[in-house]
Amino acid sequence: MTDSTDLFGNAPTQGSLFGAGENRMRAPDRQLTPDPEVVRQRLRSLLEKAKTANKMPWSERHARMWQTVFPNMAKWLPPDEANQLRFEFAREMERLTKAV
Repeated sequence: MTDSTDLFGNAPTQGSLFGAGENRMRAPDRQLTPDPEVVRQRLRSLLEKAKTANKMPWSERHARMWQTVFPNMAKWLPPDEANQLRFEFAREMERLTKAV
């Protein structure tokens, strides 16, 4: 058995996680740019859920998470639309927080 084969004499099919190589710590080459239409639909869905709720529709933990994630997701939309959605979501979250 050599260093380039496994216990069964097979050559490795995948590079070693700890092996040498200048690209081993390199991030994937693909670009992860969200589709604005998908972002828009998701934000509108969340906003609609908040608007139709009589009380907070999420656990405290999830509500805090959405208060952070929603404004960040809106960054993928045109500025005017993003600002309007952020404003509406913040207003609904404030209403729902008081509705406890």
